Amino acid sequence: MRTIYGGNFLLVTFRPEAHFGNHRDLRNPQFSSDFLLASQTPLSEDWPYPTVVRKSKSVPAPPISASAAKLRLLKRLRCTLKYEKQAWLAGAKLVAGIDEVGRGSLFGPVVAAAVILDPAYRIRGLRDSKLLLPEKREVLAERIREHAIAWAITAVDAARIDQINIYQASRVAMRQAALQLQPAPDYLLIDAVKLDCELPQQAIIHGDALSASIAAASILAKVERDCMICEWDPVFPMYGLASNKGYSTARHIAALREHGPSPLHRQSFAPVWNAPIPQEQLQFMLEQEPLTADVVEAAQAEPSQGNQIEALTGTD
Repeated sequence: MRTIYGGNFLLVTFRPEAHFGNHRDLRNPQFSSDFLLASQTPLSEDWPYPTVVRKSKSVPAPPISASAAKLRLLKRLRCTLKYEKQAWLAGAKLVAGIDEVGRGSLFGPVVAAAVILDPAYRIRGLRDSKLLLPEKREVLAERIREHAIAWAITAVDAARIDQINIYQASRVAMRQAALQLQPAPDYLLIDAVKLDCELPQQAIIHGDALSASIAAASILAKVERDCMICEWDPVFPMYGLASNKGYSTARHIAALREHGPSPLHRQSFAPVWNAPIPQEQLQFMLEQEPLTADVVEAAQAEPSQGNQIEALTGTD
């Protein structure tokens, strides 16, 4: 017997006197169900036996979710100083990486961070915050705050997100983080988007997995936001915020259906506004006095005031 692999077929040749005999015929259904007679033509003069083709049974790979596919891609990417070096060679001195965390969450603010790394000090282990264990993120966040030239963290709350949508709220938070940096940067590296500012900038797809500066910003933003959400867990224990960080999980969705959304949930997100129970109000909201006309006019003139959580900044 000789076996040849090719394409989707397994080519098998037999010596008829050894395998078929008088009672095993290819026309026998019990035998020919697995085999298909392809040709009676010999493969070569020194192999004058019938040729049989057996169809290979390929097992399809199980489907994976979009998030799992993205995670696989991010794990293959290398986080380096390639983009920072290009900016330095172009004449930039203070290159800031900017990223946000919490765009897909149902609860709480979207948080952005901006970081200017020191070219003279390398922080090992920087990569996309989603690929790091919480303990590792905490260690790296401390190193970033200690050794970066400058860093800043800002946040836009759920009410503002519902007003201007999550995409615009993310851009607002990232822009504010960039403007909070002291010393001010002269070049921006941003994860995937462009900001409304006059500074030279470059948007990098999967930037938090490719640029060390953006990865550092991602880590700071992730650590800060996780801490903020965990502080609300004792106030709203039914949602499991300490474990899901406000993201859509089975427990979180079930809690929304049973208890309704909290005042800090994003009402513009479908799983929240689909909840059958109206939004809860906190006691301090009920005790607030109605807004006067002059206060409303002032808020409309400066819509970012009152919705932007105070920035946390640090310099080296």
